[in-house]
Amino acid sequence: MKITEKLQAAEREDRLWWSFEFFPPGMTNLVDRIERMRRLGPEFIDITWHSGGRTAELTTELVKTCQASIGVETCMHLTCTGMPREKVINALEEAKRNGCTNVLALRGDPPRGQTEWYPHPNGFTYAADLVRHIKREYGDYFEVAVAGFPEENPQYRHASNETLEMQYLKEKVDAGADLIMTQMFYDVGIFIDWCNRVRAAGITVPIVPGIMPIQTWNGFQKAVQMASTKVPESWMEQLEAVKDDDASVRKVGTKLVSQMCKQILEANIGIRGLHLYTMNLERGPKMILQELNLIPQTQILNPLPWRPSLTPTRRTENIRPIFWANRQKSYLSRTEMWDEFPNGRWGDSRSPAYGELDGWGPTINLKAEDALQIWGEPATYEDICSLFSRFCLNDLKALPWSDQPPARETSVIDRQLAKMNEIGFFTINSQPAVNGARSDDPVHGWGPKGGYVYQKAYLEFFVSPDNLDKLISRIELNPMMTYYAVNKRGDLRTNTHSEGPNAVTWGVFPGKEIVQPTIVEAVSFMAWKDEAFELGYQWSDYYKQGSTSHDLIKQIMDTHFLVNVVHNDFKNGQDIFKPFIDELDKAAIDDTIKN
Repeated sequence: MKITEKLQAAEREDRLWWSFEFFPPGMTNLVDRIERMRRLGPEFIDITWHSGGRTAELTTELVKTCQASIGVETCMHLTCTGMPREKVINALEEAKRNGCTNVLALRGDPPRGQTEWYPHPNGFTYAADLVRHIKREYGDYFEVAVAGFPEENPQYRHASNETLEMQYLKEKVDAGADLIMTQMFYDVGIFIDWCNRVRAAGITVPIVPGIMPIQTWNGFQKAVQMASTKVPESWMEQLEAVKDDDASVRKVGTKLVSQMCKQILEANIGIRGLHLYTMNLERGPKMILQELNLIPQTQILNPLPWRPSLTPTRRTENIRPIFWANRQKSYLSRTEMWDEFPNGRWGDSRSPAYGELDGWGPTINLKAEDALQIWGEPATYEDICSLFSRFCLNDLKALPWSDQPPARETSVIDRQLAKMNEIGFFTINSQPAVNGARSDDPVHGWGPKGGYVYQKAYLEFFVSPDNLDKLISRIELNPMMTYYAVNKRGDLRTNTHSEGPNAVTWGVFPGKEIVQPTIVEAVSFMAWKDEAFELGYQWSDYYKQGSTSHDLIKQIMDTHFLVNVVHNDFKNGQDIFKPFIDELDKAAIDDTIKN
């Protein structure tokens, strides 16, 4: 979706909006941070492009990740600096492939170490040239933003005519720019006056004010000097008084910047949102949103129980197997070569063709030292039971099959899951039964307002062959329970008689067909089992070969079955646990643990 469409929707709903800017170095940590900051409810984010395009690949890769995995609308910066036309075209084509529809077109700063700016001999000279090219080649596919300078562009401050920058701004808009994102500023009077002059110049596109949080004294000083930003004298007095205490600088700076934001939003100049320059930091922007009382208003309505992708081929995707619930990025990687994605129905059960593990491979998303700190060195079967049980009780922050704590809905069944793990059923995925929860329910809800959502109880776990035999004998007494069990060799056991998918999540919404976004399906389960066992072996490899921990975990992966169980009566959700806890031969399980 284009940024202006999002701003128009916010205006219709009479609500304020905000957005964030990030820059690409440090991909792994940054992706995690963007994931967290997405929960603050930004309308969009933008990703910078360094001078000379030296971070071009990082920028396009991060745009792809944000669009596909994180599911947040992303605007890509694009500069003229050091960029031949071929690179510009490649960047735009890559953005289009990834479903990015928003571009911030910039001339750019001089390359690092240089004071003068020179155009690339085979590139574009001005931002207006870049805007014209994008609009000429792509029409309305891309919405193009351009930069605005409330305090005038430092490049033109030597000119006696203060309207020179305004002329350039109008030229960019006349070339086809759809909105203006401003440079940082701290003098609200200067900004409001500039907005009035922009409108007087006949420029009517939306203005997005760029807000720079104040996080440390040195960082504030550096940013102000680099951008030649004017700072009110009263601000300097308050900040200088606490400059040796970073916490106090952040506190005072947050109040000053937040007060400026309030003045902007209340100035009746048609601005109802803020674009926060994060500097890849979370705390400063979050403090400003808290000071403005915006975070409590944030309610992110999930359109599906899993996070939708914004890439073109996946925009209509609304069905996925449940097995990758805790490893969405892996699912995206293994299905990225599909020409089309399920919408409305899964289709022929023989059709899913998942990418092989060879060539990219699943990985545990933890460094070895961090993993060992979390999991220690398990020496007995009981130690393994304890690790899995603690994870279910939210006392352990990760497992090899899930690099995040349990989902909120797990709290509904956490005690039962913990008990299962204590007696030798190592759960790696689950969902409780849900019978008609409202779609805006804070724990189970998803989809449009006014709907109701349903779930069948689901469990997925590793278990020893002996305990599997006993479990199956109990499950087969209940016609409402279905299962698949497979070992690493691919020996499959099941009581299902249909090759079709089993919908385990569905929703009923006003004026819509029933949506069935999560399924259990045989071919997908067999593809997932390779990954599930591989992650277990990777866990064993964190320990020295021949060590007790290595051999213990490897033996479990060598001998145990991966099992999924569905209780198809969603009105009796607790019944799924009866074969595990109420009826199993606990003496046999105790013997397994001791051995």
